[in-house]
Amino acid sequence: MMSAALALIGAVVYGSADFLGGLAARRLRSLVVTAVAALSGFVALALAQPLIGGSWTTSDLAWGVLAGAVGVVAVALLYACLAVGPMSILSPLTAVVSAVAPMMWGLLVKGDSLGAVGYAGLGVALVAVVLVGFVPGEKVVRPTARALAMAIGAGLAIGTFLIIVDQTSGESGLVPLLAGRATSTCITGIILAALAIAAVRRGAPVRSVLEVAAPPPGGTPSARADHPHVATGAAVTALSRRRAWWLAISCGVADAAANALMLLALRVGDLAVVSALTALYPAGTILLAAVVLRERVAVVQWVGLALALAAGGMLAAA
Repeated sequence: MMSAALALIGAVVYGSADFLGGLAARRLRSLVVTAVAALSGFVALALAQPLIGGSWTTSDLAWGVLAGAVGVVAVALLYACLAVGPMSILSPLTAVVSAVAPMMWGLLVKGDSLGAVGYAGLGVALVAVVLVGFVPGEKVVRPTARALAMAIGAGLAIGTFLIIVDQTSGESGLVPLLAGRATSTCITGIILAALAIAAVRRGAPVRSVLEVAAPPPGGTPSARADHPHVATGAAVTALSRRRAWWLAISCGVADAAANALMLLALRVGDLAVVSALTALYPAGTILLAAVVLRERVAVVQWVGLALALAAGGMLAAA
């Protein structure tokens, strides 16, 4: 099934975007990385749109704007819950909810239908999501009700984003994604501007809003930006300001490419399949962190990666 292949490739590209964003967030704040990525992603989609074509309808634009707003909420909740921790529980919980919510919508509301192999593939994909997203080495700490609520909320928001994008017409091309990127760029830009104005009023430099005062504690690209991560022994190299900005820009371009792959997968396949495989995005981050930064990949994560490939094959054959 072409949609399974596109969704799996898109998940790896999403993970690559997270990797680049995580590196950028060693020097820039998460909100800054998010805003820059939203803008660069918008530019990339705007350049690609004339080549792909598509109709500009009010409904598709409206769905795109709504998707952009929901995407900002998803990122905010995700960062908030991972900051509270424990990441080893909240990260896979968010990923599973982000897969299950649109999966159930596709099966129960849209009427997506799969064979026995397909349903088995969905189950294997969910197990893979948990194992790939699991962050080993943390002390077992029971998450608070607030942290659990934020993790579930983040997962629901990510899943809702997929459901909303799936409502767009097949003739719209990249128009919904363009509208979504424009919306997220405006929202994050307004928040950054407000924070910068507030900093100036209290006598602080604008740089204090843009850059982190110090590297995030134990932060690595295999976790989300600006959030604690398990220490792996990987050296945290100092980033120049210029390189950090270019990494943030590259993050946006990669994320836009992943969005386009996800949209194409939805156009040619089932929401249930696409959502399950898209939730495997941590795989791309983990692999890049292992290759580029030589971070250690835990055995449980290797098992998750193997199951992810198996799930992709099962869903492609469904």
